[in-house]
Order: sequence, then C-alpha cells, then structure tokens
Amino acid sequence: MTASSDDPSIVDERRRRKREVALGYRIFAALRWGDLGDGHITARDPELTDHMWLLRYPVGFESATVDDLVLVRPDGTTVDGTPINTTAYNIHHPIHEARPDVIAVAHTHTPWGTPFCATAAPLRAITQEACIFHDRWASFDEDEVQVLGRGTGARIAAALGQNDVILLRNHGLLTTGASVAETVAAFVTLERVTEAHMKAPDAVPISDEAARIAAEDLGRKRSLDAAFGFLVRRHVANSRPASAPIGP
Repeated sequence: MTASSDDPSIVDERRRRKREVALGYRIFAALRWGDLGDGHITARDPELTDHMWLLRYPVGFESATVDDLVLVRPDGTTVDGTPINTTAYNIHHPIHEARPDVIAVAHTHTPWGTPFCATAAPLRAITQEACIFHDRWASFDEDEVQVLGRGTGARIAAALGQNDVILLRNHGLLTTGASVAETVAAFVTLERVTEAHMKAPDAVPISDEAARIAAEDLGRKRSLDAAFGFLVRRHVANSRPASAPIGP
C-alpha cells in the first residue's frame, strides 16, 4: 500500500511534514550535528498513520530534500525498496506505534547532550529554557547504546511514557512533538539546556512552582513552531537550493 490520497488536506499535510523533516535535517547539519550520519528525524504519514517518513541512506543531512525521504512500513521495509538507517527504525517506529499523538521524533548525537546523558544526571530547572521541559522529560536508564532491534526501541518508548523528551543514558537526546517543527525546535532547545547543565553543574535550581509558572508562560509566548521558523531563517534560508522540496 502506498500513500496515494487525492484529498487536498492530506496531500498538503504530507507535503508540510516532509518539508519540515528535510529542513530539520539541514538545521542539524548547520549546527554541525550528524556529520557521521548519526541521527534521524521521522514524521508520521497523515494517511498511512502506521508509516513514517525518513531520510534515505546514505544522504548527508546538509543536502536533504523531500525527494530524499522514503516511506517506511511498520515492518521496517520501505515502499520503494530504498535503504534506510535501520537504527532509526528500531528507535523511532516503536515510539510512533506507542504514541498515536506523536507526529515526529528527532534524535542525534550532540556535543553537550550526549556527554550530559553519559552522567545519568537528571534534567533540572536551572535556566529559563529548562523550564520548558518541566515535568515533561524522562530517562532511559539502560546501557544498550547499540540499538539492534525493535525491543530496545519498545523499552525506550515505555520509558518515555507520555513525556515529550527523553535522555538516553550514554547515548543522547530524543524529542517528540505534535509537529515536525515543534520536535526539531524542542531538540535544539534541549541541547542548549544540557549545555547549561554541563557548564554549570552546581547551578542553583529554580523552584518547582517558579518552573511551572515559567513553563506555562513560555508555552503561551514562545511557540516551538515559531522557534523552528527562526532556525530555518538563521541556518537554512541561504543554503544551496534543493530540488523541489525546501522552498515554501
């Protein structure tokens, strides 16, 4: 079965999600992440909701376009037979499967997030941005960093629960969201938060009440979808034109 709906709303939503995935990969590349192909961004298809879109392998993040995205079936095969990063499937599919509300998942290895996860320390409200994740984060406290099958992904999904982000011990950061834009912006924000943790290990934390108030206010005033727009304009707007997919 392939994604073939003629419904304009489905077609437009699929186009939007795929465009944001391609832009997300380019943002990661601009931030010098994924240089070794170590990372992945997926989006649930709006029609075949048990399928997900993923960058074909091997394509560099810096050149990702919507034409480079492939539709992955629930069994890990692709609709057109194109190869993918199987680790992406093992991690992302179980999350998409367990959380019908999750539209996108993002994970890559970063200069601050991965070492912070190696400390197995909790995420604390030590900065304004950290408050965004107040009571919305989880940790995967296993050392199975080589994700060889869906079983590990299923345990990651179980550890994530109903939270939005998870710290994978000795591995790195993972974010989810109700849109691709939100998921990518949350990932960039979480990396900045873990940088603050690493640079200020003895920081005095914000109180739970103040963190809750900040989280609610930031949610109203600082949309992650809007933050994605800033990231695109800052890091991608002037990059090499892509074939048929990156522009509005």
